[in-house]
Amino acid sequence: MYLCIDMMLRKDLFHTLTVVLGMLLLVSCGLGKGPGINGPQEDTQAKALLQGVWLSDEDGSVAFMAKGDTIFYPDSTSLPVCFQVFEDTIVLHGFNDVKYLILKQSEHLFQFKNQMGELVTLTKSSEFQDLQHFEIQKKTVILNQNQVVKRDTVVSFGSNRYHCYVQVNPTTYKVRKTVYNNEGVSVENVYSDNIVNLCVYKGSQKLFSSDFNKNDFSEFVEEDVLKKLVLNDLEFIGIDENGIFYNALMAEPDSPSTIVVGVLITYNGKVVKKSATM
Repeated sequence: MYLCIDMMLRKDLFHTLTVVLGMLLLVSCGLGKGPGINGPQEDTQAKALLQGVWLSDEDGSVAFMAKGDTIFYPDSTSLPVCFQVFEDTIVLHGFNDVKYLILKQSEHLFQFKNQMGELVTLTKSSEFQDLQHFEIQKKTVILNQNQVVKRDTVVSFGSNRYHCYVQVNPTTYKVRKTVYNNEGVSVENVYSDNIVNLCVYKGSQKLFSSDFNKNDFSEFVEEDVLKKLVLNDLEFIGIDENGIFYNALMAEPDSPSTIVVGVLITYNGKVVKKSATM
């Protein structure tokens, strides 16, 4: 009796394993063929035709290089992006997926409509020097990287004298921003955020010392806005009976608008923050 039960259990286990392996096989066979099992299949021939360096037909400048599943841009500040081709559409999988309608494609010609609905015509390059625009092995250059800013200010209130030091230090924290290149195609530029150190001395006594990053001001800025900002600086404003005033300046890269948060350093070494202007 025990033998029969053991054989039945083994049979059920074998059946279960067979079903699981069969499902895994079906899933693995469907990988890499498109956005879904029942969705459109990727056009591998169109992707193969797109491999190489492409030039703008308008001015002969290098537009991009397609290699494998990735498009690289000649501007080293722009992030590479994965792409797929489905029927008459090329899809760029960047910060957001962006689709472009393909109008004509051959071995040496690629025409599509950009996001403004304009016709873009590219021709494939056969010149070696055009390939030199792309140094794939190098890391993407981050704008405003390696620019350390140091500043000191001496102020007095009453009979006391205060020496304030500010140092802006670039970090490896990345802020991405979508921009449009000459072809009207969206690309992602990458910028480095900053940490700002502030020290305040009263004579030889250290009154205050701390690092600030943009997350220290999250209570004044919505989360979806904050992640797009770079902390640019702490700007000295003035001094009075309450303490020493600074403005924390945050902005989206290459934007004229600045978000300002007031920072007060009190004479007992405390920090008080308050919303300011934009």
